[in-house]
Amino acid sequence: MTNQQTTRPAAIILAAGKGTRMGSDLPKVLHPVCGRPMLHWVIDAVRAAGAGPILVVVGHGADLVKASFESDHDDIEFVLQESQLGTGHAVLVCREQLGEFEGDAFILAGDGPLIRAQTLKTLLDHHARTDALATLATSILDDPTGYGRIVRNDHDRFEAIVEDRNATDQQRAIREVYPSYACFDVPELIKRLEALEPDSISGEYYLTTVPGELQQDTNRVEIVTAVPAEDVLSINTPDQLAAVDTVLESRLNHSAEAAS
Repeated sequence: MTNQQTTRPAAIILAAGKGTRMGSDLPKVLHPVCGRPMLHWVIDAVRAAGAGPILVVVGHGADLVKASFESDHDDIEFVLQESQLGTGHAVLVCREQLGEFEGDAFILAGDGPLIRAQTLKTLLDHHARTDALATLATSILDDPTGYGRIVRNDHDRFEAIVEDRNATDQQRAIREVYPSYACFDVPELIKRLEALEPDSISGEYYLTTVPGELQQDTNRVEIVTAVPAEDVLSINTPDQLAAVDTVLESRLNHSAEAAS
């Protein structure tokens, strides 16, 4: 299937996590960054990138997540992931809502409020231009600890995402990481997820397994190094939340000064 540039991309935002290290019963994606729930910044970015429909996968505190949007959800559909069985499962629960959708979809994390619409546009442009079945936006980090590494083959093309916990010492030295910004051909993705095997240790289904399998079978997975390093900051603890808040506040102040 060729990509259809005339079709708006959908967006699937994974927002079902509890965030146990945040020290609060509040759903992780509702913790505020610069005065707004972090999930709302992600929604802003996908809207600005022209995506729709927007599917938000919810779990813990689903009603609170929905209520946080009040009346600003005409383009959003909330999809419940009752059991937390991994990122691959989280996308697969959207199968019914996607229906016969034949286009592409962004797959993003709801706890990444530093995401920029321009990065998503760059990702989508590269995806369409190369007629890819999947495109990953990557980043180069000085300290990649904890992130999935991008392994390239001898031709400098994408080969696989290797999770930090599964990486060899040689792979851990790789500084190019996958910060959970991806664009997939929807029918191909759903087909792959339906056939996905669970992780032998955790029993969960990982979306990060799919690009490597897809590349091996089709050689139609692309990577574009488009994510600024500062945008990759993870939020798993209150201290990390404060660090992201500082980065975003500085960015907003800079934008305000440039506009004045």
